[in-house]
Amino acid sequence: MSLITPTATYTAIAHSDSESAGFILPDLFSDCHYPLRMNPHCHHVSRASEEWFFTEGHIVEPEITKFMGLRAGDLISGCYPDADAFHLRVCMDFLNWALKLDDDLLAVFDINVVWGIRECCMSAFRDPINTKTENVYGKMCKSFFSRFRETGGPRCTERFIRTIDLFFIAAAQEVDDRIKGRVFNLEYYISLRRDISGCKPFFAFIEYAAQIDLPDEVISHPVIAAMEEATNDYVSWSNDILSYNVEQSCHSTHNIVAVLMYEQHMDLQDAVDYACQLCKGTIKRFEDNRAILPSWGEEVDKQVAIYVQGMQDWMTGSLHWHFTSTRYLGKDGPTVKQTRIIELLPKMPL
Repeated sequence: MSLITPTATYTAIAHSDSESAGFILPDLFSDCHYPLRMNPHCHHVSRASEEWFFTEGHIVEPEITKFMGLRAGDLISGCYPDADAFHLRVCMDFLNWALKLDDDLLAVFDINVVWGIRECCMSAFRDPINTKTENVYGKMCKSFFSRFRETGGPRCTERFIRTIDLFFIAAAQEVDDRIKGRVFNLEYYISLRRDISGCKPFFAFIEYAAQIDLPDEVISHPVIAAMEEATNDYVSWSNDILSYNVEQSCHSTHNIVAVLMYEQHMDLQDAVDYACQLCKGTIKRFEDNRAILPSWGEEVDKQVAIYVQGMQDWMTGSLHWHFTSTRYLGKDGPTVKQTRIIELLPKMPL
């Protein structure tokens, strides 16, 4: 499949953040006011998923210690607080696979590598029982997705397969962008970010975890689509704000803060503040559309309510996780949550 050609500028960027010592984090919690709910199965399911991940992913020290600091189980438990232990475990295995893939792709500078991973994984998703592969990503897909298919409805299964493919296509685009030093305009970046975030396949897991299978006419309805988009944007852009420090140290430009600085000629603090206002707007979009949800009948409406709650849980669960995980804020998460001050890391040598 050919890549979409973005509107882009080829340039070596010299941002004004080189003169900044850091920035003040906006109060993201005042806008995302939804309560955090944690799954009661979090601890023992997290341990089981971690053991699976270390074995199937051939993970050894020091990567094991680094991974444990991510607290991936906390993220999934906050996003799927009502799932039973079996379904929570599949959700966690998928996240652990996705985190490994995301990290490994940072070291890829050949889009053919991405296409190769996509081919073996998509084959495993379409037929996890009969697909034969020695690729570690493909073998992990076979493992967790064969369990997904035991109870996953046909419609949410197909939605997962379709949206995870969109992720792979966007991932290949991101690698190509990194190779060629592209910097995007805001409109194109937002479009690409909605696929590279991974939110879309995780939305299919909302249905899976709740053991529902929404009709296609519900998922395709403009109001539901708008709520999905608002949730995706909130999760993506709040992540961009909180991950900016690590990403700027690695010279990454795939971040809404970096895009705003380049396109709008903003300084770092102004770009962070503007991104926060965009996040605030996503909450309003979500609530505005919640207020006009149509009815599909009593039984379907109950399932829609579960799906909407799942999107809400993703917003608050992902936000809280950033401050307990070491992935973006290191061990300073609790301090940053209190002081809202982030000191810039030095840039790594090119």
